[in-house]
Amino acid sequence: MNSLPGKIGFVGIGAMGTPMASNLLEAGFKLIIYDAEPEHAKKLSSTREVEVARNLVELGRESSAVITMLPDGNVVRKVICGERDSYRDCVAAELKAGSTVIDMSSSSPVATRELGALLQERGVKLIDAPVSGGVKRAVTAELAIMVGGDRELLDRYRPLFEKMGGQIFHAGPLGAGHAIKALNNYVSAAGLVAACEAVIIGQRFGLDPGVVVDILNASSGMNNTTKGKIKQFMLNGAFNAGFTMGLMVKDLRTALEVGEAVGGPTRLARFTVALWNEAERRLGPSADHTAAFKYLDEAG
Repeated sequence: MNSLPGKIGFVGIGAMGTPMASNLLEAGFKLIIYDAEPEHAKKLSSTREVEVARNLVELGRESSAVITMLPDGNVVRKVICGERDSYRDCVAAELKAGSTVIDMSSSSPVATRELGALLQERGVKLIDAPVSGGVKRAVTAELAIMVGGDRELLDRYRPLFEKMGGQIFHAGPLGAGHAIKALNNYVSAAGLVAACEAVIIGQRFGLDPGVVVDILNASSGMNNTTKGKIKQFMLNGAFNAGFTMGLMVKDLRTALEVGEAVGGPTRLARFTVALWNEAERRLGPSADHTAAFKYLDEAG
């Protein structure tokens, strides 16, 4: 049951935000929700007893904590602080001192720390808590949640996280969650390319691609793509796993930004970003990221 006082604001009732908010409502949390597309919030309110905010100012005024699940950090900052940090028509316009913003989007770690400093001046705390697992695990409340910020805040909001995720990690100080989320997606994207190339090469050699996947999954080449994407979304031409090419490329660029900022090894990261940049140009940012299989097959 809900052990936190007051309402929880939830901004971003999209493909991921809808099941996450639904799970919080199912657990007894009192939410006030908002989405830039009113139909999204209206659809959730038609199936769940939940308050829909008329605007972001109302949501901030009514919330003791605010969750954001938005496309990127630029949108998060605009939603929280307003255009050019004007604090007009935004969540922070009337968000009370002592409140907490929980950014569960995939944002830039550097920008997250900048936002944290801005909010601190207003007596508001920020933690980053991006997720991994996609829509399927959002529905089943089995997301992996990577929290950056004060451990005390993680402990305070753990009851929230436990209703959305199966594994909750304290990644480190503010921004650490967003850093590891981007690095995780880099590893996933690089592995996806390797797995797709192997299947395409095997098929052209005369192998059954389904058998190639089965053997990879029984061997050391197994990864997230071989286990849950190639048969499910690629070989059947569905390309509808629920995570866009644009979002994947955004996370890859963030991972490279982090690597370059700390002087880390980035040779493969740079190549991976370049490859996905080209795939995004060819297929468009709204294409599902699993369509990278089609791009690789056609590119030869």
